[in-house]
Amino acid sequence: MWTRIFQLGAPVIAAVSLALPLSAHSQGEVFKATKAMHIVAPSSPGGILDQTSRLVAKALTDIVGQPVIVDNHPGAGGTIGIQTMLRAEPDGHTLVMGSLGPNAANYTLQEKLPYTAADMTAVIRVLSMPDVVVVNPKLPVKSIAELKAYAQNNPNGVSMAVSTSGSSGHLAGAMLNQRAGIKAVEVVYRGASPALTDLVGGQVDYMVDNLITALPLVRAGKLRAIAVTTRERSVELPDTPTLMELGYKDFDVSVWLGLFVSSKTPAATVQALNTALNKALSDPQVQKTIAQQGGTATGGSSKEFADFVRNETTRWAEVIRAGNIKP
Repeated sequence: MWTRIFQLGAPVIAAVSLALPLSAHSQGEVFKATKAMHIVAPSSPGGILDQTSRLVAKALTDIVGQPVIVDNHPGAGGTIGIQTMLRAEPDGHTLVMGSLGPNAANYTLQEKLPYTAADMTAVIRVLSMPDVVVVNPKLPVKSIAELKAYAQNNPNGVSMAVSTSGSSGHLAGAMLNQRAGIKAVEVVYRGASPALTDLVGGQVDYMVDNLITALPLVRAGKLRAIAVTTRERSVELPDTPTLMELGYKDFDVSVWLGLFVSSKTPAATVQALNTALNKALSDPQVQKTIAQQGGTATGGSSKEFADFVRNETTRWAEVIRAGNIKP
């Protein structure tokens, strides 16, 4: 069943090689701001949405000629952040950093959303990176097999931290639990930072998180990485096996982030934003920083990103329904 699901809904991975400048995708004039711009990060400070928003904002400031401010609006699985962007003037000066949850999975996970896919226009895909399964190092678990055994032998059960309902980590974790037969209580937080704090403190047992926020804690010995969710191993964690290597066929889940604006934004403005953002993502320091965090700067056209998001929405709708995954 899982093979059929992933064959039907496999996403189109369009990562751009560092050998080809992202600006090669750009056409037309660069967006020139007439006032301060805002990137809404639908998460608490410290998580991947926040960190990536700040990285892009810094690079974009000189390009658009005005300050680019990051506004954190966590909660409700990203819904609050999306609504904040949609309430702003649709003139290109306010964008939201979107992700799998609020911009693809939530259309199936949530019975009622205060927005639809038609309310937003995809501007650019920003990055792609693996998720990683991490546990508190005090837990007697050094592999997925040991996590499964620990869960089965623990009379009190195990708990899985969830940074945001509907995130790639949430869905990858739920999928892993289903396929490994792990029964876990899901503890949902308002962002990666508080979830990881509790994981390090031992309040929860394990988590599937994006590499950008988990990696520093793994390197510091505060968390133990036991598997990554992508088809290939992470360059940053070369000794950590993939779930596919461990026998979980077709288990290939990536974190992705991208910027959206209101669908009321003029097409010419969207194109100008795309051009400016491709230029920002082609900055060597931006590419280096994303690579050091375990990701790939993606870039590309607005249409490429819109097509990718539609594929992800279809893919995860099938997975969520097949697994009866709940928010």
